[in-house]
Amino acid sequence: MKKKYAIGVDVGGSHISVLSMDMEKETILKNGKSCCVVDNTASAIEILNSWKDALGKSISDIGQNDLVGIGIAMPGPFDYTNGVALFTKDVNKFENLYGVNVAVELKKVLDLPDNVPIRFVNDATAFAIGDAWKGKSSNSKRTIAITLGTGLGVAFIESGIPVLERNDVPPKGCLYHLPYKDSIANDYFCTGWFVNEYAKRTGKSAHGVKEIARQTDANPELIEIFNEFGASLAEFLSLWIQRFNADCLVLGGNIARAFELFGPAFSSVLERRSIDIKIQLSNQMESSAMMGSARLMNEDFWKQIQPLLPLM
Repeated sequence: MKKKYAIGVDVGGSHISVLSMDMEKETILKNGKSCCVVDNTASAIEILNSWKDALGKSISDIGQNDLVGIGIAMPGPFDYTNGVALFTKDVNKFENLYGVNVAVELKKVLDLPDNVPIRFVNDATAFAIGDAWKGKSSNSKRTIAITLGTGLGVAFIESGIPVLERNDVPPKGCLYHLPYKDSIANDYFCTGWFVNEYAKRTGKSAHGVKEIARQTDANPELIEIFNEFGASLAEFLSLWIQRFNADCLVLGGNIARAFELFGPAFSSVLERRSIDIKIQLSNQMESSAMMGSARLMNEDFWKQIQPLLPLM
């Protein structure tokens, strides 16, 4: 019998999310999603065992004999070709996994045979792949997918395939490291920027964007934080939207949930620059990254993605 179920994984800084997909029907299995908290400062074996707990349930539900393989959306730095973690101390997560071949060690703790593939892709790219496959950008030719959270994730997608090396995209298809104002983009388009701005303006501390957004009704002056963020993000993205000739911009990540607050300023800057692009909030959010990683188990698609992994 042909195997038909794949597991898609999204590894976050403090959690692992898993879903199971029927690759023939291209649908998520009923009750096929799960999420587990992970201590990213733990030892390598403790982290692997946390991931095992999440994956083990899905494998058990599917049945190992029907498992095509496991696709994992992983943040960098990571050797996506060979499955080796390259997290260092300055990354502030999973540093005890440095040098560990995650594919090999996961197979050990999960007791999986060698012929079950475990494949990896950058997490921002996985989000973009999943949305282009089953999300709001599925009918677009050229999409820029943005994930806004602890950092800035970006992927350029043409006809469903990431573009990483071309004169109309930045090197490796990444924007987070590019200069912006007096630092780099990643320092401005992230949760940390909101928290710092909130502290400057109020003298108080906040844990995240959601907490700040809740206070805007009682304190309308806080809207200025979102206006500044939206205008700056549009200013920064404008060049790349035009250069890539994108017809769709997809936003995901926790900050994207506050689009109603920063969206007006964002759209206004694009309008002033005569940039006409469809702006979409992901309807799948984190599921897009899991679906994008599960799609690595489609062999035709994998043949197109595999040569790009060394560039991620």
